[in-house]
This record gives sequence, C-alpha cells and structure tokens, in this order.
Amino acid sequence: MPRVLTNDFSWSKSRHEKLSECLRAYYFHYYRSWGGWDKAAPQEARELYLLKKLGNRYTWAGSVVHDAIKDVLLDIRAGRPVDPPKVEERARHVMREDFRHSKSRAYRSGKGPRKSFAGLVEHEYGEPVTDQAWKDSWETARAALAGFFASRWPTVARGLKPEQWLEVDAGFEFSHFTLDGVKVFAIPDFAYVDESGAPVVVDWKTGRAREGYDEQVLGYALYVAQRYRFPVERVRTSLVYLNELKDAAPLETDVPVDAQAVAGFRAHFSRSVERMRALLADPVSNVAKDESAFPMTEDLGVCAKCVFRRACGRESVAIAAA
Repeated sequence: MPRVLTNDFSWSKSRHEKLSECLRAYYFHYYRSWGGWDKAAPQEARELYLLKKLGNRYTWAGSVVHDAIKDVLLDIRAGRPVDPPKVEERARHVMREDFRHSKSRAYRSGKGPRKSFAGLVEHEYGEPVTDQAWKDSWETARAALAGFFASRWPTVARGLKPEQWLEVDAGFEFSHFTLDGVKVFAIPDFAYVDESGAPVVVDWKTGRAREGYDEQVLGYALYVAQRYRFPVERVRTSLVYLNELKDAAPLETDVPVDAQAVAGFRAHFSRSVERMRALLADPVSNVAKDESAFPMTEDLGVCAKCVFRRACGRESVAIAAA
C-alpha cells in the first residue's frame, strides 16, 4: 500500500527562520504549496512547490560542499580510498551540470541532474549575475573542500572504529526527535563517539559565523542525546568554518552544551512553537488560518531574495530593492 503523506506539524531551525523573515513566505512554503508535487494538484500549489524547491547561488555552493564531504566520510567509513583532486573535480562537474540545468530552466519540465538540486532563483527571475559572481560560487566550494582536507577531520574519521560512527548527514527521514510532543528535525553533518565515550557533533559551514548557529548545533546535541541515549551534557559540538582559515586550517568553535544553554534552547523553541500554533485554525490537524493571517513583510530587502516574490505580486519592487 502506498504511503499516505500528511502535513504534520513539526519544527526546525529553517522553519523558525522562515517564520521570522516573512509570514506570507512561511504560509506559502509550509501550507499553500502542500501537495504541489502531485500533477493532479491545483496549478497554484504546483507553482509554489516548484518555487520553494529553488535555491540561490550561495546555498547551492554550500550544498555541493556538504554532499561532497558526506561522500568522503562515507568512503572513509567503508574503507574506500579518497583522492582529494578527484573529489574536487567531481564537485566541479556537479556544479557545471547543475548550472546548465538551471540556466535552461529545465526544472520546469522535469527532474534535475540530482535529487538534492532543483534549480536557482537567479535563473527563475532572470537576475543580473555576472560571470565572475558565478565563478565565485565555484571558488567558494573549491576553497571549502580544500579547507576540509586541510583540517583534522579526515584523520579523525580514519581513526574511528566501526562502532564509533553514529551518523553522516542521514537526512530528514531518519534524523528527527520529539521535544515537548513536537517532531523536531535535526540533521548533524557528522556525529561520532570519541575515545572517551563522549558523542561529538560536527557541523560544516561555508559562510561566516552568524546568529543562530549555536542554537542549531544545540538542537543536534539534543537529538543525538535522545536517539543514542547519552546524557545531553556529555555531547560535544564543533562548528567548522571551512572558508575561514586560522594557521592554514579551518576555524573551529565549540558550542557549550550545559544546563544553561539547553534551557535557553528550550525556551526559544517553546516561544517559536507557540507562535507557529497561534497561526493555525486547527492545531490538531495542522490546518493554517486564512492567508490574511499571514501578512507580507515590510522589509523589501527580504523580498529581493525570496523565491515567492512573483506569487506575492512583489517581483517589480523586489527588483528595485535589489
């Protein structure tokens, strides 16, 4: 019997950020576009679903890096050889194929060259992006991969015994837990148990440090503690900024996982969930209120980056803001 998909209420860092940026975009992304993958769905839902799957050139470069590092770690775990130049060349090939697919807007007529890529918002809206800016996207990815191979993490991974591995970017189907009765998605890039028996969570970043990263990895820590039955205070976390070098290796920062930090995360989570539920006509079935309860943001700078600017009728003002 085929699986029946239901739009269940859940929480994630990205969902909270969408809620904070623009309520209308939040509504389109999590409610109005639901079911849009089905050819029999209303045209509006299908269009919104297509738009919400688009990325931008910054998130695109980051996703290519994350996928490449995931493959490297899985190869190490399986005992397969890893050749950094081949990893870089494969990533370059992926970005070339992605770019061709997106530039031709082939995402509107069929599947992309890989499951985790749909298309780019810059091509959908015909944004004026210079050739150098596109080359910079590749350079960001290339430098991040070079940073990873210059870091201690390949050596750490090679030194792990089979029973020490926990997860390598396992995906939404696997990496989630329940907090205060709410399903929470938390997908660590890399998680393992060190020689002392402590779980370690590692998160790769291709951009600069920004607000919210600490809470993101705290969510990962709670997930690892619950799924693998560790005391949460034993979990260690590390943010690795692959494009920020210090002494020829990527900058790393540890996020404390203590009672105060966990309490802060839970308080933030509770406020966010309360605000999301206040926008529901039926909290039990996760049915949203009418669109009027989700006003558009007043910040046109947000519109200039939003995939839904056309659906909101703000495409022209977004161009002006950009």
